[in-house]
Amino acid sequence: MVKKYRFGNPFATEAVVKDVPVSEGKPLYGEVSVGEGFSYSYSMAEGDIVYGLGEANRGINKRGYCYVSNCTDDPNHTEDKCSLYGAHNFILVWGKETFGLFVDYPSDLAFDIGFTRSDLLTISCERADLDIYVIQGEDPADIVKQFRRLIGRSYIPPKFAFGFGQSRWGYKDREDFRRVAEGYRKNHLPIDMIYMDIDYMEEYKDFTVNEERFGGFKEFVREMKGQDIRLIPIIDAGVKIEEGYPVYEEGIREGYFCTKEDGTPFTAAVWPGYTHFPDVLNPKARAWFGAKYRFLTDMGIEGFWNDMNEPAIFYTPEGVAEVTALMEEFLRDRKEDRREDARWDAKLDQKVTVIKLREKLGESSGRREDYRLFYHQADGKRIRHDQVHNLFGCNMTRAAAEGLEGIDPDKRFLLFSRSSYIGMHRYGGIWTGDNKSWWSHILLNLKMLPSLNMCGFLYIGADLGGFGANASRDLVLRWLALGVFTPLMRNHAAIGTREQECYQFEGIEDFRHILGVRYRLIPYLYSEFMKAALEDELYFKPLAFDFPEDKMAAQVEDQVLLGNELMIAPVYTQNVSGRYVYLPERMKFVKFLPEGKISEEVLEKGHHYVEIRLNEVPLFIREGKCIPVVDAAECVADLDMETVKLIGFDGASYRMYDDDGVGRNYEEPGNWSVRSLG
Repeated sequence: MVKKYRFGNPFATEAVVKDVPVSEGKPLYGEVSVGEGFSYSYSMAEGDIVYGLGEANRGINKRGYCYVSNCTDDPNHTEDKCSLYGAHNFILVWGKETFGLFVDYPSDLAFDIGFTRSDLLTISCERADLDIYVIQGEDPADIVKQFRRLIGRSYIPPKFAFGFGQSRWGYKDREDFRRVAEGYRKNHLPIDMIYMDIDYMEEYKDFTVNEERFGGFKEFVREMKGQDIRLIPIIDAGVKIEEGYPVYEEGIREGYFCTKEDGTPFTAAVWPGYTHFPDVLNPKARAWFGAKYRFLTDMGIEGFWNDMNEPAIFYTPEGVAEVTALMEEFLRDRKEDRREDARWDAKLDQKVTVIKLREKLGESSGRREDYRLFYHQADGKRIRHDQVHNLFGCNMTRAAAEGLEGIDPDKRFLLFSRSSYIGMHRYGGIWTGDNKSWWSHILLNLKMLPSLNMCGFLYIGADLGGFGANASRDLVLRWLALGVFTPLMRNHAAIGTREQECYQFEGIEDFRHILGVRYRLIPYLYSEFMKAALEDELYFKPLAFDFPEDKMAAQVEDQVLLGNELMIAPVYTQNVSGRYVYLPERMKFVKFLPEGKISEEVLEKGHHYVEIRLNEVPLFIREGKCIPVVDAAECVADLDMETVKLIGFDGASYRMYDDDGVGRNYEEPGNWSVRSLG
């Protein structure tokens, strides 16, 4: 059962697709305070668990810290961070009372989940203009299913998107991409996609191709497809200010850019230098921007990743003016300080100026003041950006999805984004942003997976091997062994870091094997993804969802269930030969070994130390279950479904989904089949 409570005059985010009448009275369970702002509070029992918040820091159980829904371009994902790239305002409280809460509010929203006071959950925001949805159900899984139905069906990518992809910021011309393709193909390393970061563009301008380095781009796309490799270009949020650039000139002429208070276009610097932002909350501007993707689809492109769409801001003219003024003040103080009769207070003033200057320089990227400088046109009204900040990335990706559907309504395109709000899950997937080559980020990657699924995001993944910092061979192998199971499987690294393509390390055969396991598992992974999307189920879930009476299962933070058949438990520690696992029931411990071999061992319920070498991929098949696998292939198109076999427990059966992987006829009865083992 879902109840909706309305406060003030909320902005229509369109996160919810199901019509729910407004209920009278105060929300169930908690207490509400409305005055200068809004606050919801709930007294938690000692054993209560709090799930949700999608792409958030720390644990699967969110209790014990503060989180702020504020889409933020911050590449340093350390434990003290309260905000990351997404804003996913759904939580599930499980304990003395069990219920779900979705707070539909598109600006800064703070969650204090037992941090200030261990027994108190508070949710607060600046303005009391919001909708709260309270969801009651039989158990956590039922509550999540109701929420997923409330917000609509999750995005379904094409089947090729379940292959492996390679990316690096720094591939600058056709020869770089050819070298990557050759590195994978000549070493028989499976791959389906190579991603194109900002250097493919002409001066970082959206919907352009650098003719000097990528001349004959349509033919080059065809060349790569001839090797069963799709090129997936990036699209950034900012449109470069440049006379003669058609996208800029059209946006100015039609009034499609965000404006300042005086009605002139808002200016901010990103990769191209000074840019304007398309007003993606304006339906006309959104349709205009989405239609621009045709420039690349006409050249054979079948997928995109949207970036910098929090939106990221490096600096603004206003911010530069503030820093300049402080610099001038600093120089004046320095000049005064050189006088022989300079007083101590002058020196003190100078130190204060230096501190201010350092603060301003540090804040020049993503200054909160800048997000209050520009406006959108939405629902026939002007609204200041900071009041709807968390919707920008969502609506940029919505623009792309609607544009691509207009280009070819019968075809699925690959599409994912960095920034998001609940509702964007209907239009594309997400990757979890600019992580680091840190072992702790393997674990962080794992912990985000069920939380994102609860919020509707199914096509998800992290930058395997880490984006920033230098990756070691063992870290990449261990991270790939987790990435084998995530729908989006992409190795991505930053310019200036160690090259971490799978062929760059010694012992290439180990990488070939782990990537091969991914392709062997695609029949299962694709089936479970489609079940989750079509039936509003979870692809990843905490152990406690299926083992609610098991107190130990509720405490496990480094293992998750995948579908109804598997538990995964990746190794995320350096220089170890395996790890401890907890089995909430009797399971079959399966390892995919080199040379196509598989080991299977039945383990009883309880704690076990399992040996897992660097070149092995572990999984655990649940009691009475089985999964399909096929022979390895070097691309999704070469998977031979005639080689499907089942592994697991004798007598088990598996309901498998398979379709053409391209069209949108998801509901065809012929897409389903049942296979039995033994």
